[in-house]
Amino acid sequence: MGPLESDRRFYPPPSQGGLIRRLCLALASFIVALGSIVAAQAPPVPAAPQPRFVVVLDAAHGGDDPGGKLDTQAEKAYTLSLSVKLRSLLNARGIQVVTTRESDTNVDTNRRAEIANHANAQACLSLHASQTGSGVHLFASSLPPAPPTRFPAWRTGQSAFITRSLAMAGILNSALQHAGIAVTLGRTAMPAVDSMTCPAIAIEIAPDRATDHAAGSAAKASLDDPVYQARVAEAIAAAMLEWKTEVRQP
Repeated sequence: MGPLESDRRFYPPPSQGGLIRRLCLALASFIVALGSIVAAQAPPVPAAPQPRFVVVLDAAHGGDDPGGKLDTQAEKAYTLSLSVKLRSLLNARGIQVVTTRESDTNVDTNRRAEIANHANAQACLSLHASQTGSGVHLFASSLPPAPPTRFPAWRTGQSAFITRSLAMAGILNSALQHAGIAVTLGRTAMPAVDSMTCPAIAIEIAPDRATDHAAGSAAKASLDDPVYQARVAEAIAAAMLEWKTEVRQP
């Protein structure tokens, strides 16, 4: 047997080589098709969940702290009623709400701040009422702005959020004025708000003493006026919905 004949024993005949190539191509096609089927049947990847947007409603006073004396009720009752109305309006708009009190109970200032901070809220509204002034008074903390820290100091935690609080006050101001309600803006020291580590504003509702300059008369709406209460609550809810949109912008 010559060298060439000896070499041929190590290679398949041409017909067998073609068969093997066809089998390899068929196997490759099957693997590709199987991958397509598996990919088509795989469940879709769920979208990343949106971060929670929480608003804390802090009804001022309560229990043995009646707050100011209004026309027909104590301030503590008015703020609790407003908190209930706002919670319903915000829930209807898909906004999660945490309240500092649900009944006529004592809640000290430290506990109010603790509730807001524990909730990781994007907004806290401290609700008040007064017979003096006109329309709605919006108050931000008087603390100076400061950079955020890993462990915010108690009583000055709001410093890192002053800029955001003032931005939120601007949105509240616009919504209330759009509803035809006079607004007064101010800044003051507030023990509960000063310790909150989230955008926070105190909202004080006063009677609506808007003046009709054309008629030369004043049209007064008392705090007990349900239409006035509804206008204020709806405007605040609209502002929080706008704030939610702004918070989620990149």
